Amino acid sequence: MQKKRIVVKVGTSTLTHKTGKTNIQKIGELVSVLADLHNMGHEVILVSSGAIGIGTARLGLHKKPQSIKGRQAATAVGQGELMFLYDKFFGEYDVIVSQLLFTYDALENKENKMHLTNTFNQLIEYGVIPVVNENDSVSIEELLNGDNDCLSATVAELIDADLLVMLTDTDGLYDSNPSENPDAKLIPVVKEITPEIEAVAGGAGEKGTGGFATKVKAAKIANNAGIPVVVMNGVTPKKIYNVLDGENVGTKFLPN
Repeated sequence: MQKKRIVVKVGTSTLTHKTGKTNIQKIGELVSVLADLHNMGHEVILVSSGAIGIGTARLGLHKKPQSIKGRQAATAVGQGELMFLYDKFFGEYDVIVSQLLFTYDALENKENKMHLTNTFNQLIEYGVIPVVNENDSVSIEELLNGDNDCLSATVAELIDADLLVMLTDTDGLYDSNPSENPDAKLIPVVKEITPEIEAVAGGAGEKGTGGFATKVKAAKIANNAGIPVVVMNGVTPKKIYNVLDGENVGTKFLPN
């Protein structure tokens, strides 16, 4: 298997139970796969949502705060717990992780963008798995617009990744809403993101802030940079191995 630089994005729905509390089993399964890919020689970058969901549960709230300041506070609590879990689980495989929090403003400044890219590359050279999230305590972009989907594509472009894998709570993109149409069919490969493809992308999920519309938008960003994107169900992270073996898993968006 050829060495690859892989960005893996995991959504809130994969990391938490329906109760809103942390899904320890799923985090453990995800970490074991990513640590193994790391040991195989692949360069792994994890873009992780979940801070606001975990923080909401940690604060004993029954649902996400409606106000921006409430969401930012929940995220500040959840981010610490999320990194504690990643550090603990990856540490069991003797893999070092780092936290990288930044805002889109950093990417708009040429010098800051260069420093950020250099940091990514140095961490990877040191054998570290960077864990990335938007700094929601000072930025509200991700809180309003997409559960880190587009951020993961931007990171993939920034570090010249070979592949972006987005883990979500569906099997991929369907030709119609599978919850409304039992005959909906999974679209295994998207060769071009057309207005028709954008039209069939659904709305926001219950626990995340994104939906398939933001995933298609993210896929377009990555594809335009020459990076293939796979959107697949996070229930079975071991299928990332199948993706790397060239098998069809979920929906694959091919670069232009």
